[in-house]
Amino acid sequence: MSQSATDPIVDQDVIVDVAGGVGRIVLNRPKAINALTVDMLTTIHRTLEAWRDDREVRSVEFSGAGERGFCSGADVRALRSVLLDEGLNAARHFFDVEYPCDALIATYPKPISSIMNGITMGGGMGLTLHTPRRIGTPTTQLAMPEVTIGLFPDVGATFELSRMPLETGTWMAMTGAPVDAASALWAGLLDDARDLEDTPEGSWLATASSWIAECFTGDDPSAILQRLENHENEDARACAELVRTKCPLSVAVALELVRRAALLPDVPAVLEVDRVLAENFMRDSDFAEGVRAQLVDKDRQPRWRHQSVEEVTRDEVLAAFEPAGPSAGR
Repeated sequence: MSQSATDPIVDQDVIVDVAGGVGRIVLNRPKAINALTVDMLTTIHRTLEAWRDDREVRSVEFSGAGERGFCSGADVRALRSVLLDEGLNAARHFFDVEYPCDALIATYPKPISSIMNGITMGGGMGLTLHTPRRIGTPTTQLAMPEVTIGLFPDVGATFELSRMPLETGTWMAMTGAPVDAASALWAGLLDDARDLEDTPEGSWLATASSWIAECFTGDDPSAILQRLENHENEDARACAELVRTKCPLSVAVALELVRRAALLPDVPAVLEVDRVLAENFMRDSDFAEGVRAQLVDKDRQPRWRHQSVEEVTRDEVLAAFEPAGPSAGR
C-alpha cells in the first residue's frame, strides 16, 4: 500500500510527519547533537521534494531532538574517516548531497520555520539559516566553527554572514565563535526568539560591534589581526588570540569568502563557490589534522601547515577558489 503525506516516516535519525498541514522534520541523533550524515540529508531532501507540490503540506518546520541543540553540524569525524580510507571522491559525495539540500531549502516555495534551539552550528545552519522564519530560544548558540577544524564557513552561510551589520559576520567567519539568541536577533540571524532576558540592543554582539567594525575591515587577514592586537579594547585583543588558535589557511579563506559572498545574488550562487572550496579543501588542506586534534585525539594541539596567518600567501587563498581539473579526483 502506498504511503500518504500524512503518514509518519520514522528513519532512525530523522523523524518526518504531517499534522494540521504542517510537515515536520525532526533530526533524531540527540547523543551526537543531531550531527548530519549523508542518509539524514538524503531523507530531508527527498521529503522536501515530495512535499513541494503536496496540497496537504502547507508549511514545513525543522526541529531537533534532545536538549543540547538542533544540530552540531556535519558528522566530520565520519567525513574524515571516509576521506582517509576511501579518498577524495567518496568524501566529495557528502557535499554533493548536502549543498543541493541547502539550496532547496533556500529556494523552497512553501514557508519553512526553524526552531534553532541550543547548539545550531555548521551544517545545522545550512538547514535553518536560509529559512524564512528562524526562531531562537534562551539556549541558542549559533556558529560557523569550521576554521577550528581546518575547513571554511560553508553551506551558503556566508550569504547571510556577509550581510550582517558592522562586519560582525566577518568576525563570525574568521573566529568561528558562537552568538546567543539576543545577539543573533540584533544581527538578523533570527527572526524571533522565545523567553529571552537580554534585549538585542543590549546583547554582547551589539556592544562589541564598534571594535569589530574598526578591526574587521578590508581584505587582508594579517592587517585585521594587527588591528585587533593593537586595539585598546581587551575583548579585541582576546579576539586576536582566539583567531591565532584557528587554522591559518581557513581564516584567510573565510575572509575572502565573506567578501565574495557579499557580491553574489543568492544562496545557491554562494553554494557553487562552496562546492569548489570543499573539493579543494578535501584534496589539500588541514581538515584531517584539525578534526584529529579537536574530535579524534582531542589533544587540541593541531599541527597546521602554516604557523600563522601571515604565512598564508595571497596565491594560496586564490588557488582555493579555483576549480580543479577533471583528473584531480581519485
